Amino acid sequence: MKRSVAPDLDPAASIALGPLADVVGYHLAQAAVTTYSNFERHLGKPFGLRKIEFSLLMLLLSNGPLAPKQLAGALTLTAPNLSLLLDRLQNRGLLRRERNPADGRSQHIVLTDKGRRLARASAAAAGPMETELLQRLSRAEHAMLIELLCRLAGRPAP
Repeated sequence: MKRSVAPDLDPAASIALGPLADVVGYHLAQAAVTTYSNFERHLGKPFGLRKIEFSLLMLLLSNGPLAPKQLAGALTLTAPNLSLLLDRLQNRGLLRRERNPADGRSQHIVLTDKGRRLARASAAAAGPMETELLQRLSRAEHAMLIELLCRLAGRPAP
């Protein structure tokens, strides 16, 4: 059995991970703690955004109006959870629901001017956040990490 260890604040203090050393989910969870803390420091607290809200704003900023079904697919959300998220952001004045002019029945989700300003400002702050997070990786490792995570999620790499 491998004797992989988890570093502690004190480098001399460590514990054997045992079977966890080979469990992808364990390592993803550990990385998630770091990414969450980084997100909160750079975007969450300064802009009052949750990760899912930031992601939704970035999708709308990059693509323009999108159908709720498209957003749900891109964010891996159920329709009820997406609806709650859209309600929350609409109540903050960041987006609005508009009828699709092509058929008049379906809806498109559109950023408001306030939402566009917040999306642009938070996108600018995301650069330093990513730089800090990825400082331990080379560009090739970063690209490989994105590719591997997409593959694990069953999605095409960007």
